Parts: sequence; structure tokens; C-alpha cells
Amino acid sequence: MRRPFTKAAIGSPLQLLLLACSFALAGYAGVQLLAGDWFGVALWFVGAAVVHDLVLLPLYAGADRALSRALGAVGRREWTVFVRVPAALSALLLLVWFPLISGQVADHYRSATGLPGDRFLSRWLLITAALFGGSAVLLVLRLRRATKERPPASH
Repeated sequence: MRRPFTKAAIGSPLQLLLLACSFALAGYAGVQLLAGDWFGVALWFVGAAVVHDLVLLPLYAGADRALSRALGAVGRREWTVFVRVPAALSALLLLVWFPLISGQVADHYRSATGLPGDRFLSRWLLITAALFGGSAVLLVLRLRRATKERPPASH
């Protein structure tokens, strides 16, 4: 038998205040964003959703499935998180900084800022290597801790 809720889970007054402030800030940002070219912004959002759902989602779901199968054959499916997280962060950085990483706007960047625009590819590669290296170190530390906590095998 199910009991009806006796108390609504609405949170503390501080949580409610923070939630109201975040909604107010999001509303203000939306009004400011849509004040200029509302049709272009709406078209961009719809296009981004369609590209994500029809192109990106099948790509990274397939890559994740292939990774899970490859590591699942060894019996180490839980290791996939140590590849997923740095890959997702690296892909996010690539998505955000793609024009500069690809060098398409290096001259425009140099004229606007006075800084060289040709170093973004090497920096992105270094950040990606650091993410995967840090993830590998965390995996090794976790495996070491797991082997120390495991009782010795009795023969």
C-alpha cells in the first residue's frame, strides 16, 4: 500500500532563493539574447539539437559501445569511465575552440587580439594528453588500492 506524501520536498529557503535567482538570471540572459536576432538564435538552437540528435549522438554512442565491447571481453567494463571522461572533455574543448584549433580564424584572431592564433592545436593536444594521462594515473591508483584491499588467495 502506498502512503501519500505528507510533506513536500521543496528544500530549504536558501535553496529556493538560489533557484529563483538562477531562473531570474536565465530569463534575463534569454531576453538579452533574443532581443537582437531572435530568429537566428532560435534557428541555431533547433539546428544544434538536430545535429546533436542525428549526427553526434549516434557517433559517440557507437564509439562508447565499441569501447565497452572491447573492454568487456577482458572483463573490465568498469574501466570505460576512465576513457569516457577525458574523451568527453577533450571533445567538448574541441567543439568550443574548433575554429581556433583548426586554424580557420588564426589571422582574424591575431588582428583582433594581437596574439598568435596558431598555437591552439598544440595546446589542445597537450590538454587532451594530460586528461588521458591523469585518467590513466587514477586508474592505476584505483587498481593498486583494489589489489591491496583484496585478501590473499589461498591455495
